[in-house]
Amino acid sequence: QVQLVESGGGLVQTGGSLRLSCVVSGRTFMTYAAGWFRQAPGKEREFVATINWSHSSTYYADSVKDRFAISRDNAKNTVYLQMNNLKPEDTAIYYCAASIAAGLGWTTHGHEYDFWGQGTQVTVSS
Repeated sequence: QVQLVESGGGLVQTGGSLRLSCVVSGRTFMTYAAGWFRQAPGKEREFVATINWSHSSTYYADSVKDRFAISRDNAKNTVYLQMNNLKPEDTAIYYCAASIAAGLGWTTHGHEYDFWGQGTQVTVSS
């Protein structure tokens, strides 16, 4: 079985920064794309960022482009999301996910992710 555990969430003021981490354990020999999604209260889950296995390619939602950066350290089985210049509209539960189906590429579609973490709360105060 595969487990994903996020950490690094918290309360921050507008303009502040946070770094989320996601440790992947279990079948760590697998090749997978990684992604971050978020869900705000009363809203549907939305895609945030994704990175391929070799971390040579990334893709971001327009709402976070130029503010967020996704990265990964395969030796540590860890995926990161650096969030800068945070805004109140970034408030949400953030989930990391792993997609075997994406192979060596990446995907923005939640249904193509096989494993999910439990989420970490990010709250941005105005």
